[in-house]
Amino acid sequence: MCSKSRKMIYVTRLNHTPMVLNSDLIEQIEMTPDTVISLTTGEKIMVLESSDELVERVVNFRRSIVAGPGVAGPAGSRVAPGVQNG
Repeated sequence: MCSKSRKMIYVTRLNHTPMVLNSDLIEQIEMTPDTVISLTTGEKIMVLESSDELVERVVNFRRSIVAGPGVAGPAGSRVAPGVQNG
């Protein structure tokens, strides 16, 4: 498994285009009328998911790393393909 794919979570842009985001690059999440993710690169991404959903996805992703392979995660949690939820 590629180490890059182990850092990714799914998000959905406002135009309903799905994308996979490197969770290590998230600097902050703003809760304006839309959810705005600020990255350490200076880029800002507006997404449909709430800040709570994004935090849950990143936490679940990081738990999966600590738990190791073969540990099933909660139903509906979304991380990049090939990454175990935990």
